[in-house]
Amino acid sequence: MGIYLSTPKTDKLSEDGGNERVRYGLSSMQGWRSTMEDAHAALPDLDASTSFFGVYDGHGGKVVAKFCAKYLHSQVLKSEASCTGDLAASVQKAFLRMDEMMRGQRGWRELAVLGDKINKFTGMIEGLIWSPRGGDSNDHEDNWPFEEGPHSDFSGPTSGSTACVAIMRNNQLIVANAGDSRCVISRKGQAYNLSRDHKPELEVERERILKAGGFIHAGRVNGSLNLARAIGDMEFKQNKFLPPEKQIVTAYPDINVVELCDDDEFIVLACDGIWDCMTSQQLVDFVQEHINTESSLSAVCEKVFDRCLAPSTAGGEGCDNMTMILVQFKKPIHSNATNTEQSSQPAREIEKNSNV
Repeated sequence: MGIYLSTPKTDKLSEDGGNERVRYGLSSMQGWRSTMEDAHAALPDLDASTSFFGVYDGHGGKVVAKFCAKYLHSQVLKSEASCTGDLAASVQKAFLRMDEMMRGQRGWRELAVLGDKINKFTGMIEGLIWSPRGGDSNDHEDNWPFEEGPHSDFSGPTSGSTACVAIMRNNQLIVANAGDSRCVISRKGQAYNLSRDHKPELEVERERILKAGGFIHAGRVNGSLNLARAIGDMEFKQNKFLPPEKQIVTAYPDINVVELCDDDEFIVLACDGIWDCMTSQQLVDFVQEHINTESSLSAVCEKVFDRCLAPSTAGGEGCDNMTMILVQFKKPIHSNATNTEQSSQPAREIEKNSNV
């Protein structure tokens, strides 16, 4: 069947929701691709004061994206840094924790259950046989390496996923990104990128890749991966003498911390299937044009897909899976965060960069 279908799958899976702080809409569409490898998470009430939104664009398979959508947000709150209010440090640890959790027997089992039907059945059977039971399961609930079984030496998945997440607590917005999914904020109609696309040709990425023993060929890491950062892709993370953030490909995210103000209207998180077709400013302009005329925010996302979908696979652009989350801030935004709820990392000014 190849990587493309003969006709695109234009069915859209959409959702809307919100709370007293935000309203959101999201949608995903398989498009021309032969499989759907995107996943997402939208939790406006991650806890009493925190909202979480994430887009995960898988490559080489869907399981790592689905794993992140299932577990990454919960790991943010489990970190000690989260308890002290340092969400920036907490989300960094959560990204690296995904790679740790996908190794070993339980990592294999969880990925198998999220995979195809054959692996799902095998994973469920191994869960019944090998997973800790009784008192042990409670004592070691988050101790994934504790589980033993025939896949205890599993080094992790060869497939991978981008991860771009936005966490809102009171008037603070924290964006974490690994890969080329992107988060953009609209401030008085102007697009500002809150994340950077991690491509191998970027100097900081290129330097790390070469120092770790990798190479770049035709814009791809070791001639195969067109991303410099991703969760999963364990074949690029095998140097036992280097920490996770210095491997050829790393899951270590860039973090951007922004203090929201009344000029901020909405954020968009989307996979590169959107950004291949529209600049950040073009997308913000498109949302501005339709946000007050459509019946829901998810309907705006659906319109974006229709705008981006290519008429054929001849050009490549507009042929990828598409996922988008649109989060609108409810007014007014009050600056009522306490000191303990502020990130210890100083907020950085967002930069206008609408052409990336």
